[in-house]
Amino acid sequence: MSLPQFRLLRPRALNEAIDSLATHEGNVRVLSGGTDLIPSMRQKLFEPEYVLDLHGVTELRGIRPQSDSAVEIGALTTLSAIEKSSYLRRHFSVLTEAAATVASPVLRNMGTIGGNICLDTRCLWYNQSLTWRKGCGYCIKKDGDLCHVAPGGTKCWAAFSADTPPALLCLNAQIEIVGPNGTRRIPLKEFYTGDGEKYRTLLPTELVTRVFLPRESADYHGVYRKLRVRGSIDYPLAGVAVVMKHSNGQVEDARIAMTAVNPAPILVQRAGEMLIGKVIDDALAEAAGDIAARTAKPLTTSALTPEYRREMIRVFTKRAVLAAASN
Repeated sequence: MSLPQFRLLRPRALNEAIDSLATHEGNVRVLSGGTDLIPSMRQKLFEPEYVLDLHGVTELRGIRPQSDSAVEIGALTTLSAIEKSSYLRRHFSVLTEAAATVASPVLRNMGTIGGNICLDTRCLWYNQSLTWRKGCGYCIKKDGDLCHVAPGGTKCWAAFSADTPPALLCLNAQIEIVGPNGTRRIPLKEFYTGDGEKYRTLLPTELVTRVFLPRESADYHGVYRKLRVRGSIDYPLAGVAVVMKHSNGQVEDARIAMTAVNPAPILVQRAGEMLIGKVIDDALAEAAGDIAARTAKPLTTSALTPEYRREMIRVFTKRAVLAAASN
């Protein structure tokens, strides 16, 4: 499948990039790593007249530890840089674990943390060739008015399937968004809408520029578990992140988040809260897994059945809780 024709824009500074987005609003796509955008353009999901290549905006790269153990990560920082960062591995291990599971080493060398946060939602009927989509009568997310996942509904149920956002949710991450009207900083959990079609609160003229991990989330024991068909390359079909802090043998704080089983990554707050003040055992980990499984809403967005993916959320949550407790 060939790429559609487009004009490549290569800004050298953030303000130039924002100006280009405003000038070509509605007819431009942003290229950070390109590992998702380029295949989508080949499938004719997007046919923009302009592609905005951010590689020259060097101010958006880098991992910058702060004096209070917090850290700032530029949106163009590659996933391999996050995976290999000794600072992040020491203080925010769940993020390095999640980054290490993304795709393959070659793709992690290109893919960025900002791109992973902004990853398009996926569906068995959407992420296909034009011929496939046309044969299915298109879908509510692209060119049609029918949701094949939930027929008769008006909501798109395409699943959000990135690996790092559940880890970032567990770490109470915030993101910086820059646009023509200035800069705003929001908790990552407010970035996602829960609708597979309009899945993020990002205007067409805005860019995600930085990720902030707070001091309060440093040094938690972190674990990420991922279900995929192949051992590399594949997107998650179910993913669970767990972070935990201990005090006097008991859980002082715990957070659990999921990906790939809803139109947005979700923090399973009740599952994390039930662990606080307790000593982790098999029954308690099982109970947390049950809550996570009930929160998951996998539908037929992939080749694996929703029932199997929901069960694997339960299993992975239990295993991740036990692993985090043993660290």
